[in-house]
Amino acid sequence: MTRQILVVEDDAAIRRAVADALRFSGYAVIQAADGTGGLEAARSRQYDLLLLDLVLPGRDGFEILAEVRRLRPAMPVILLTARGDEADRVRGLRDGADDYVVKPFSVKELLARVEAVLRRSAERPADLAEIAVPGGCIDFSRREVRFEDGRCQELSQREIELIRYLAINAGRTVSREEILANVWRISPQGIATRTIDMCIARLREKLADDPQRPTILVTVRGRGYKFNRSVSC
Repeated sequence: MTRQILVVEDDAAIRRAVADALRFSGYAVIQAADGTGGLEAARSRQYDLLLLDLVLPGRDGFEILAEVRRLRPAMPVILLTARGDEADRVRGLRDGADDYVVKPFSVKELLARVEAVLRRSAERPADLAEIAVPGGCIDFSRREVRFEDGRCQELSQREIELIRYLAINAGRTVSREEILANVWRISPQGIATRTIDMCIARLREKLADDPQRPTILVTVRGRGYKFNRSVSC
């Protein structure tokens, strides 16, 4: 089946060059020339990957990225950025983009990144919309925990990605290395970090999951973490 890629880029020359390169490599292409058209296409069209310029007329790329993450949390996104926009690249990655390429870029680099991101996304589990937890539920589209007593806890993009990955793999111990590769999307080789443990601690607090005796996000000593299948419906 032919993969379809949405290209949102206001520079006509760059957009045509990217579209031609993708088509030559066997992809189908949808194009949008501004932020308004890009946002509409991102919401309504069917595609397998989004190539997104951040600086756009109409709506900027961050608005489009936020909407894609709200509606299609598992959709792979690659940012197209200018050479000096390091702060924008960092913000885009924090907001959930998978990768970026810096203009001017070579066709080979672009295609290599597209292939790599599509390969990683194919390994992601199917998405979830909502899952029950003791005393409430996690709403993945709204990025929040809602409790039966009316309380609500907002979750960050990284927190929602982590708990979604664990919930989809409920009942199975997920190693820190697997989490780094599939949630943080970085190579775990040679990395020693407490970032995952800190994120788990924040999630337990927001889920009211006793850190001394957690029943939702369970630590499997020396191996990783597990979402307890028995607590969800």
